[in-house]
Amino acid sequence: MAVKGHCDSLASPSYANFALSLFILIGILVSYLPQHYRIIRRRSSLGISPYFVLLGTTSGTCAFANILVLPRSRMNVRCCSQISGFDCFAGLLGIAQVAMQWSCFTVILLLFLIFFPRAEPLAPPKPPGSRPTYRTALLVTLLCIFHALTTFAISVALLLFRPKALPTFANVLGILATVLASIQYFPQLYTTYRLKAVGSLSIPMMLIQTPGSFLWAGSLAARQGTEGWSAWVVYLVTGCLQGTLLIMGIYYELLSWRQRRRVELGRDGGSEQGRRANGAAANHSDERAPLIGNEQ
Repeated sequence: MAVKGHCDSLASPSYANFALSLFILIGILVSYLPQHYRIIRRRSSLGISPYFVLLGTTSGTCAFANILVLPRSRMNVRCCSQISGFDCFAGLLGIAQVAMQWSCFTVILLLFLIFFPRAEPLAPPKPPGSRPTYRTALLVTLLCIFHALTTFAISVALLLFRPKALPTFANVLGILATVLASIQYFPQLYTTYRLKAVGSLSIPMMLIQTPGSFLWAGSLAARQGTEGWSAWVVYLVTGCLQGTLLIMGIYYELLSWRQRRRVELGRDGGSEQGRRANGAAANHSDERAPLIGNEQ
């Protein structure tokens, strides 16, 4: 009876909430494209911390598995056989949003490995052993794959053999996702601080995602309620930390722009002084020419 009542509520979705959820889904994809493009264009992932990638990917995996095993999500999937295709699509948008975020961050993981800099001639000097190596990037990728396979294997096993344990497992996944997302940005903040530059990190991505995280958290909270707090609190925490990284990135970009501006002005000033010196020398030669002629 409870399932039928839930399916009836899905059969009459809020069009305002549907439009907002669809906007967030498209926004998640659009927000990650600048980061993908920046790594590919620069052909380097310099400036992106391997531990930021590790924690972000594993956090996304936990968040995705969390929303898949939540009782409300499983009821939404079950109701799709009783409601229209549009109502089913609207009811599953919350799952689609988390799946999109996980997929987009996984692409960052792959690009990070493919374009990992083997040599960093422009990077500031660092003590031996402090610079991440390609072996570190490869190990991060393998750990992320192993974590994803293990998480989804446990989820399927509980679904088949211990379904009553799924709510507890969902809360554990939600807590893990929140903890990982909370500490995810600290390695990146440290890396950006040491480099004094954003490197391959995309500021447009953070400009879109920082307010988007709060909007997304509100949308998921409206769908999952307090019962599904573990699904949306992670994005609330992420928004706060990403905002901090955004401010730091903009600050270093402004410093870099001012330094380039000073160099350009100094170069132009030097050229102008050179032209003036050459002009003065030419005038001096012209003034001496008649005197030389008279002496002859």
